[in-house]
Amino acid sequence: MDRAYLQMKHIEKSFPGVHALKGVSLAVNAGEVHGLLGENGAGKSTLMKVLGGIYRQDAGEIVINGVDCTVMTPEQAQKMGVGFVHQELNLAEALSVAENLYMGRLPYKNQRLGIIDYPKLYSDTEKILRKLGAKVKATDIVNDLSTAQKQLLEIGKAISQQAKIIIFDEPTTALGNADVALLFGVIRSLKQERTAIIYISHRLKEIFEICDHATILRDGQYIGTVEVQAVSQNTLIRMMVGRDVNELFPKVVRQAGETCLEVEDLSDYGGKVRDVSFQVKRGEIVGFAGLVGSGRTELVRLLFGADAIRKGQLRINGQPVTIKEPRDAIGHGLCLLTEDRKRQGLSLLMSVAENITITNLENAILKQQKLKATAEKFVRNLRIKTSSLDAPAGILSGGNQQKVVLAKWLNTAAEIFIFDEPTKGIDVGAKAEIYGIMNQMVKENKAVIMISSELPELLGMADRIYVMCEGRLTGEFSRDEATQEKIITVATLGGQQSESKAQ
Repeated sequence: MDRAYLQMKHIEKSFPGVHALKGVSLAVNAGEVHGLLGENGAGKSTLMKVLGGIYRQDAGEIVINGVDCTVMTPEQAQKMGVGFVHQELNLAEALSVAENLYMGRLPYKNQRLGIIDYPKLYSDTEKILRKLGAKVKATDIVNDLSTAQKQLLEIGKAISQQAKIIIFDEPTTALGNADVALLFGVIRSLKQERTAIIYISHRLKEIFEICDHATILRDGQYIGTVEVQAVSQNTLIRMMVGRDVNELFPKVVRQAGETCLEVEDLSDYGGKVRDVSFQVKRGEIVGFAGLVGSGRTELVRLLFGADAIRKGQLRINGQPVTIKEPRDAIGHGLCLLTEDRKRQGLSLLMSVAENITITNLENAILKQQKLKATAEKFVRNLRIKTSSLDAPAGILSGGNQQKVVLAKWLNTAAEIFIFDEPTKGIDVGAKAEIYGIMNQMVKENKAVIMISSELPELLGMADRIYVMCEGRLTGEFSRDEATQEKIITVATLGGQQSESKAQ
């Protein structure tokens, strides 16, 4: 094998009270897709920020294409061809596609007078868009594009900078299957052009599909580098978490209790939910499957009062209820852990303790010690990793942020818990802990509704699975009947070729 295009050797980095990187090494060849794996807090992001010149390492070397880049700055990183495709999109929504791709590097006819060379700008942009296979125009406004199209623009920005090393950080989090396939096609094209690609993802299926090699970090240390096709999924998990994970989905199966939620002919005003009926019983996990845009999230937003119900009937514990706003839902014992925990589930600037206790602040001024004791209890019981109760929630890892959201709702009288993509963007170890919490809820005779785009997750954890297609409920499967093939069939064909028990 040729000398690695990128070599990071024995990188050390410490912050006050935290030894983030402990002699970590990474070698990536030109023309390969190299996975970077590890639990949240393993050091992946810190290592990439060192590569991008955002952090200065305390010790260690960086060599790119034979050039010593040990003293790296953001400007030097860009000059050496390091490009980032971030999980969270970093685009100016009000500007055009072309202006986003070349922001800060616009071609000018007369720079002193600020006259932009638009013909060249649009021509250069169209070349990149053709290369990406993007069905957008250079003049389109970014705000009008889909999430998948915006993700392609992030890749286009890196290409426009003639990047030779591109870092993909959880790029498929908000993408459907078709968009993921398109993204992987672009990555394979970049690979053919001898681009060195670093691919960060918690989805091991993607690692096996797209990566040639993978480097695993744990607790800021280098664990090893493997050829992906030569190892098993369990081997990667063991390297990541430091223990055997024999059961990815530690499901507890028990007899379901009485019906606690009944939904009859529910519809919204936007046509995203149409005449949906289903039931949920105490002591069970009910999964909802479907493609992106099938109406799953819109359905639970109706249940929680976040969107207006056009027609339909809700019954909780056999009694008809009216839910017009989230306050009504909370009063009836429903809670919603949203897909976007950062924007809708947490106040990132508020402390861990404040986030946990915000749902139960009766006489808060007079009960500060009680509120602190409550927060301490949840941090301890849910094993939330935080430096202190006063730490801002925004600095926690994804898995720990999810646990804070969960603690917030456990601090209420909620009996029906709705999880929308509960393990999105969190590592395999944190996933197992979230599943364990769900199992505990089932043991306590609570009800769990789980929306997930990860079919193995639904098959592993749900007692029953409903499937949605184009706003309608098109299938229902028991745990014993459900298979990926059956679910995909009714999710794509609307149940036309299924023998499922569609309601």
